[in-house]
Amino acid sequence: MKLKFQFTLAFMLSVLSLICFSGMAILISGSKIVAFDQSIISLIQGLETPGLTTIMKFFTFIGSTPSVAVISLFSLFFLYKVLKHRTELILFIAIIVGSPILNELLKLLFHRARPDFHRLIEINGYSFPSGHAMSAFAVYGVLSFLLWRHIPTRWGRTLLIVISIIMILAIGISRIYLGVHYPSDVIGGYFASGCWLAIAIWFYQRYQEKKFEQRRPTQSKE
Repeated sequence: MKLKFQFTLAFMLSVLSLICFSGMAILISGSKIVAFDQSIISLIQGLETPGLTTIMKFFTFIGSTPSVAVISLFSLFFLYKVLKHRTELILFIAIIVGSPILNELLKLLFHRARPDFHRLIEINGYSFPSGHAMSAFAVYGVLSFLLWRHIPTRWGRTLLIVISIIMILAIGISRIYLGVHYPSDVIGGYFASGCWLAIAIWFYQRYQEKKFEQRRPTQSKE
């Protein structure tokens, strides 16, 4: 029953994320989200201070490809050696590797130029959706999913979710603060990665359900 619920939930979340991403893509294609982007950019960049800039550069570094690679390698080692995960490693690798590939394909599809005003760092490439936002959602989302059942206490699970949410939001906001992404790029990145994450978990849960059903006849005979 638990597997069936998780299976259904993952499917529903993937559909919801896809619908939300599609809606954001339509708004961007029609230039109907300019006022929203500008208002959020003004709000976030209006908080600029030397200290906050240092913090935002740190979070952007944490969300960069080299940092994600290091975090992923450490996570793989932890999942394999400490928690003795096996099939979960395939899910983790699929999500982490698939996220940047999907990001590049979407950027080539939409060809959205980056903001060209008040940049605090320089970066090339297209803007929509944010690669940092997608990677952050993928990494901390899948880690939350995999570590949840190994944390016995409610406060521990709550801490896991809070830390994941803080990291995802901080990395996304840092891209807006530093002037290299529109808010809609970051939101679109969250939705795109959420869809990919939910689809991957859906397939994983379906595989787990089939394994459970295959073992059940054997267990009932015993």
